[in-house]
Amino acid sequence: MDRRHYFDWAATAPPDPLDIIEKIPFGNPSSRHVEGRAARRILEDARERCACVLGVSAEQLYWTSGGTEANALALYSLLLRPRVNAVLFSAVEHPSVRENCFMLERLGRRIALIPVEPDGRVTAACLEKTLGKHPDAGFAAVMLVNNETGAINNIEEISEYLQKRRITGARPIHLHCDMVQALGKTGGKALPLSRVDSASMSGHKIGASRGIGLLYLKKPLETIFKGGEQERGVRSGTENTGGAVALASCMERYVHGEAACSEYENACKRFARLIGFLRETGRCALIPEDRSAADSRFSPYILQMRVKGLPGEVLVRALDDEGFAVSTGSACSSASNDRPVLAAMGAAKDAQLEGVRISQGRSTAMDDIDALIETLKRVIQRY
Repeated sequence: MDRRHYFDWAATAPPDPLDIIEKIPFGNPSSRHVEGRAARRILEDARERCACVLGVSAEQLYWTSGGTEANALALYSLLLRPRVNAVLFSAVEHPSVRENCFMLERLGRRIALIPVEPDGRVTAACLEKTLGKHPDAGFAAVMLVNNETGAINNIEEISEYLQKRRITGARPIHLHCDMVQALGKTGGKALPLSRVDSASMSGHKIGASRGIGLLYLKKPLETIFKGGEQERGVRSGTENTGGAVALASCMERYVHGEAACSEYENACKRFARLIGFLRETGRCALIPEDRSAADSRFSPYILQMRVKGLPGEVLVRALDDEGFAVSTGSACSSASNDRPVLAAMGAAKDAQLEGVRISQGRSTAMDDIDALIETLKRVIQRY
């Protein structure tokens, strides 16, 4: 093969070539000496930079090790909130939400799934249906962009429904949103942070180093994990100063501005070509099948497809041998053959078995798409 073609951006983005970590003072940001104070200034400056990009207060952002920890902090805070009886989460949530909700159930909290539409999206009607059965719920987790299908949930609509419901006298619902797959992939559109109570973001999805993330909190909450009381007691542990600066730099480069808008448009064009090919072949199908080339229900960065009669794991290996990196779904659950997201959408068993995720990013070129199309043609003929 001449070169590798990377189509697994939803798992992790290639690191941005920012030569910054070696320039970061080595001091502990919590130390009182000169080196520690220098690191603290840089850490807080990075927080301010992220807050500026996101349009929120710096006091509402807390450094974490990534999206998984940010989700866990919000979820396990419920153990200290006895009035939150039922915990709701969408049937298509990332494993870092889904599995921790199951753990909360083991710890005595009642949980319930929010169903999704056949296209994989959560609507206000879906949430209303679940709340009808669990009116005492006090927490709902609904992600913004699905990590396997790219389905975009209308968080604004869901938030408005919850606000109207509260006006009628219903108890308030804490709305948590996993925004990991949306950061830097909205074409310059601001994330709907003002519509949620908490949200998670991860640095390595946009090119920052692994081990850095953000938890957004509209209002402070108490968490069960304690230690040195860093991050105002929400997340203990020595902060990753270098990672924080890397995340701030990547956010400033890729989240807003003309470059972000231009890349979004190019991403739409690239996937439009791929979707056009998949629709023309008799063996390939999209998941969901009614996804179109210009479909506002989905992110132009994540696509779920299948080759009928060819297990997804076989297709992944065949493409890998040809120089293409794709996956069957979330890297966090790659050890399991279960596809709960596709099952929740009502996908047939064979579609679940055959589903493959293709995800692109800012360095993906139309040449990569063309190469993938030609390779898929050969693989389909071979199998």
